[in-house]
Amino acid sequence: MPGSAKVRWEQILRDAGARAEDDLGRLVQYINDEVVPGVRRDGSHALRRAAAEMQKLASRMDARAERSKPPGGAARP
Repeated sequence: MPGSAKVRWEQILRDAGARAEDDLGRLVQYINDEVVPGVRRDGSHALRRAAAEMQKLASRMDARAERSKPPGGAARP
C-alpha cells in the first residue's frame, strides 16, 4: 500500500499544480485587462500632478536662494 499512497499523493500535487497554474493565468489576465489600463490612464495624471508639485518646489528653492544672497550680488563662499 505504500506505493498506492505515493501515487495518490503525486496526483494530489499534480492537481494542485494545475489549479495554481490556472489561477495564475487568470491573475495575469486580470492584471492585463483591469489593472494595466487604469495605471496607463491614471498614471499620466499622477505624473502631471507630481511635475506640478516639483515645479512649485523648484520655485520655492529659487526664491529661498534669492533671499539668502548677500547685498551687492557677491557670491557666498
